[in-house]
Amino acid sequence: MSRMRRMKLSRRSLLAAGGALAVTAAPAAADPGRARARVRTGFERLAADGYALLAGERVGVVTNPTGITADARHLVDVMHADERVDLVAVFGPEHGFRGTAQAGGSEGRHDDPATGLPVYDTYLKSGRALADVFTASGVDTVVFDIQDAGARFYTYIWTLYDCMVAAELAGKRFVVLDRPNPVSGRAALGPVLDRAFATFVGREPIAQAHGMTVAELALLFNAAFLARPVELETVRMTGWRRSDFFDATGLPWVPPSPNMPTPETALVYAGTCLFEGTNLSEGRGTTRPFELLGAEGVDRRWARAANALELPGVRFREAYFAPTFSKFQGRTVGGVQLHVHDREAFDPVRTGIALLVTARSSWSGFAWRPDHWIDKLTGSTRVRTLVDAGADTDEVVGAWAGDLAAFRAVRREHLLYR
Repeated sequence: MSRMRRMKLSRRSLLAAGGALAVTAAPAAADPGRARARVRTGFERLAADGYALLAGERVGVVTNPTGITADARHLVDVMHADERVDLVAVFGPEHGFRGTAQAGGSEGRHDDPATGLPVYDTYLKSGRALADVFTASGVDTVVFDIQDAGARFYTYIWTLYDCMVAAELAGKRFVVLDRPNPVSGRAALGPVLDRAFATFVGREPIAQAHGMTVAELALLFNAAFLARPVELETVRMTGWRRSDFFDATGLPWVPPSPNMPTPETALVYAGTCLFEGTNLSEGRGTTRPFELLGAEGVDRRWARAANALELPGVRFREAYFAPTFSKFQGRTVGGVQLHVHDREAFDPVRTGIALLVTARSSWSGFAWRPDHWIDKLTGSTRVRTLVDAGADTDEVVGAWAGDLAAFRAVRREHLLYR
């Protein structure tokens, strides 16, 4: 048996029996007033095992500001300082490795001032172009560690997908370090993408709220969607349950993008991000993006109409705000603020559809973005055409029931946690 083959078998043995690494319990927190994180991320477990999974490899990491330890140190800084791992490159997604860019931007190719490591830009690169980046970096293994927000159109999961495809093309091994789905992993919700509408906000047919972790998604992508599977390994979390919301994990929250400031933003995002596809503000440029929605000319009738639906787990407050950037910059608009009072009962996608339906019926100025971006977000023309035809919330939601049931069956095969 070759040395390389023995190394691969050894690595995989670390992940046997449900992905358990041979680790010891973490010591109690030094500060008795501070609760120790209940969840141990994939990175925490990898590090606790002495980076055995990466032994003898030149390593590159796809990450951003969310790639942190339980005590808020960045994994790149930690790995760079540890002689047990040969970290040679960093790959930055949308918004950049250190997170300085707004939506639709990145930080470009540069050397990280803190570590001196070369940082390569992955944003809007895929296929052979991205494979060439991996080749040029000189890495043997690509590691992915980014906090997701739980929605199909949040681009980090498609960075994951594109990097998996590119790693296979470049002959690189791919390792995913798992993190929690911040809005729980209880269920998949919403319409499933039609491949005819594939873009960077949705490459493959998954549900709008997928209810999976990044490691679970990687397993799904590799098994169901990649023409040629990459050599994939995942490092699971411990302590995370599918019913957990982010505040149950004990982990620090780092905004994964500039307009995802809190876990509460993530809770509503899978539904209210649909307003990006309309002429209403989705709350960018406020301190409550995706919780505040509105436009000039909208009045209290919208909040009344939305509340009249008695949607589970949420109420709507008549709200007025002036975005500091994006739509309606510097102008006062009227609209609603979502107040989720029962997150267990709350369905973000159904709520988003209900808000589209009531916005259209209560405000004569309602319009879709001229580029029909709503079709890219929802994954087909179905939502837009049904809303335009005067369908109510139940009709729109019912239209994707069959596709969602089929996706849930496929999803079930790749879940790692109970």
